[in-house]
Amino acid sequence: MEECNDITLCLSCLNHTFILLTMLPCVCWLHTILVLLSSALWTLGENCPAICLCPDPHTVDCSGRGLTRLPEEIPLDIRRLLLADNWIPRIPSDFLVLYSDLVYLDLRNNSLSHIEPGTLSTSSRLVFLDLGSNNLTEIPKGTFGETRSLIKLRLGNNPYLSNVNEDAFLGLTSLRELELERNALSTLKVGALKQLPSLRVVRLEGNPWVCNCNFTNLFEWLMENSHKLPNGVEGIECSLPMDGRQVSLTQLSMDSFRECQATLTLRDLLIIIFSGISVSVVAIMTSFFLASTVHCFQRWSKGTKGDEEETEE
Repeated sequence: MEECNDITLCLSCLNHTFILLTMLPCVCWLHTILVLLSSALWTLGENCPAICLCPDPHTVDCSGRGLTRLPEEIPLDIRRLLLADNWIPRIPSDFLVLYSDLVYLDLRNNSLSHIEPGTLSTSSRLVFLDLGSNNLTEIPKGTFGETRSLIKLRLGNNPYLSNVNEDAFLGLTSLRELELERNALSTLKVGALKQLPSLRVVRLEGNPWVCNCNFTNLFEWLMENSHKLPNGVEGIECSLPMDGRQVSLTQLSMDSFRECQATLTLRDLLIIIFSGISVSVVAIMTSFFLASTVHCFQRWSKGTKGDEEETEE
């Protein structure tokens, strides 16, 4: 009986051993997963700026943290950088050089007053850029370089933005959405919009547009591209130059700018001035030549008469 119990015990031990050996690969596999997960979480926490949140390895969220400058120790492989609702006054011109994978940059509602030309040109993969609700005063030529991957650009709600260079958006061949609403624009060179071949949506409402002769070309473009305006031309108003009265663009037509057709451009004035100067120079030279010819003829006549008198004597 004891021998039977010993045999049963041995068989039980062998059975447990077999089960453990069978489960060993699963245990090792689970251990490997736990180690990798712990390593990833440790790496994510280590690379994330202390004051920010990092919901995933490629996103840094520093929104609403009261920042007065850009955070340090941002992971180099970041793709989404959220910096909205802070007090950041400027972006260093070399800030984006190291972040070649960045595709989404949110800088809305900060204290940016200007963007140095070339600052954003190094972001070859940037798709979304939000600079709205800042203190920008102008968008000069070269601000965005040739960020050909950029699809959406937000520049609205900058209360001091009154000047956009005609070549400000040069090279943004993929840009589909442009927001310039509620700024301080009274005029805009239509060439700035014509340089965007992929443009599908443009927001221009809420600006203090003035319906003078400088607005003629933009008005014509807006009427031809009203389908690109979210609210159509009905959502845009301008002030009349005579009395400052606000009117909707729907109340205007190209006949409203008929007097501007006869207005001379700067080029026309320069041509007229140059032509006038040229004519004056030619007239002076002609007069001098005629006067010299008459003077020489008179001297020759006097010499001839003197010779004749001497001959008669």
